[in-house]
Amino acid sequence: MRAMGPEESWRIVESQRYAIADIMEALDPARWELPSLCAEWRVRDVVAHLVLGAQRLRAPVIFQGAVRARGNFHRMNRDLAVAYASRPIQVLVAELRRGAASREVPVVTNYRNILFDVLVHGQDITVPLGVELAIPSSAGLAAADTVWNLRWPMWTQKKFRGLRFVATDVPWTAGSGLEVRGSIAALLLTLAGRAAALDQLDGDGVDDLRSRVVPSRPVTKLNRTF
Repeated sequence: MRAMGPEESWRIVESQRYAIADIMEALDPARWELPSLCAEWRVRDVVAHLVLGAQRLRAPVIFQGAVRARGNFHRMNRDLAVAYASRPIQVLVAELRRGAASREVPVVTNYRNILFDVLVHGQDITVPLGVELAIPSSAGLAAADTVWNLRWPMWTQKKFRGLRFVATDVPWTAGSGLEVRGSIAALLLTLAGRAAALDQLDGDGVDDLRSRVVPSRPVTKLNRTF
């Protein structure tokens, strides 16, 4: 399967953002507060993160967030999302839809990371809601390549050393060792640290894999202003 270029990647990012906005607009408000697949993030927080991902955040906002999080990238990301998520549901949906076609790229990232981010966070939202949001195979393959080659802050290859991942629906493999097989969508979620897709995988390496993917922790409330 050929590599995915920026134009095709941005088209899929746009379509995923619109699809998520449509899903969230039709959702009962109580379900916005459910835990997502992303540890310690509500569904609402993940939507807010996607809204922020289509914007160019001001340097002072990023700097202040980094200071508050004491340099912890994951904590800073969550803090910014939780603070922004305090906006009304209608505002978050409108902003997600308005920014769907945005090609803004936050600092220290690129379009490949945006594609990976939108695909995984779309599943973070929809899987616990029991709503299907399809991941195009070509996009899943591109995103799996991205996460597999990520170093900071995920260090994917180090985390999954000794395992060989094999997609059963597209020509994609990564790593070496005990084999783990499954669809590219299930592999993508697992490589991104989500335990939700583990039951969709098989192979001699699955038991080992389970010990390396930690289930999402309960959501804790965080009071911050954006």
